Amino acid sequence: MDKIPSVDLRDFLSGDPERKQKFVNEIGKAYEEIGFVALKGHFLDEKLVDDLYGEVKNFFELPTETKQKYEIPGIGGQRGYVGFGKETAKGFKKGDLKEFWHFGQYVSDDSKYKSQYPDNVTVEELPKFNEVGKETYQMLEKTGKYVLRALALYLGLDEFYFDDKIAEGNSILRPIHYPPITEEPDDAVRAAAHGDINLITLLMGSQGKGLQVQNHKGEWIDAIAEPDELMINVGDMLSRHTNNKLKSTIHRVVNPPRELWGTSRYSIPFFMHPVSEMSLNALENCVDETHPKLYEDTTAGEFLHERLIELGLIKK
Repeated sequence: MDKIPSVDLRDFLSGDPERKQKFVNEIGKAYEEIGFVALKGHFLDEKLVDDLYGEVKNFFELPTETKQKYEIPGIGGQRGYVGFGKETAKGFKKGDLKEFWHFGQYVSDDSKYKSQYPDNVTVEELPKFNEVGKETYQMLEKTGKYVLRALALYLGLDEFYFDDKIAEGNSILRPIHYPPITEEPDDAVRAAAHGDINLITLLMGSQGKGLQVQNHKGEWIDAIAEPDELMINVGDMLSRHTNNKLKSTIHRVVNPPRELWGTSRYSIPFFMHPVSEMSLNALENCVDETHPKLYEDTTAGEFLHERLIELGLIKK
């Protein structure tokens, strides 16, 4: 496959059984073959997207010392600001050429997860930043819920199999700023080749060149969405849970041509995580004689902790 397939969530939501099944088949096939789709018909409207990009740019243009106020020690970068070059892809020594922010799950005071999740961090200098971030988080979470319902059907599970596993899940919205490149990068790239940790990732901001996906032949192909599309890919948790039936695909963000080094790039992925106690053990109907079990049993929480250590965000 040398192009990312495009699907439309409105088919799934149409109430027409044929259109719904068409969506299930299309997204399931794409996730078996390349692990990525471009999705139309999501729940983000144009104004919300514009507002979010405006607030994100405002934040990253703040002075470095102001941004560093929001770098919270001891939580593995799971909320607030993470400074330039702090995250390193698994297997790489050079830090990625990016800085980013994390919005996390919003839970009520009486939720059992209140004590498990760090509080979200409020940016005092930008009164709308957190409000717009929360609304975007919730619309992407809603979109992801329906994508997972379609995948549950594709896998032969109950349509609502994932619902209770993602309700109050440990999901993260990550606005990323790739600053202008001011000197020879010395082998560092904006985001080195990696697979995502979570169930699925919903990515805003992949309209320009930069994001590349490795297909099953080992070839790198450009993943470019239309302005009204989200790029959505399978993460390692879902790949493990389906015994690699649905593929978590290696991807990267390459540096632009030298003539564009002076430009910033913004990208906003939503990493959809389940609750930490979700079992990632291989689904029974994804294991047989020709597809032996590939991964050890684990939970989402254990797997996330292990990967955050590998990324350098948690110290052993």
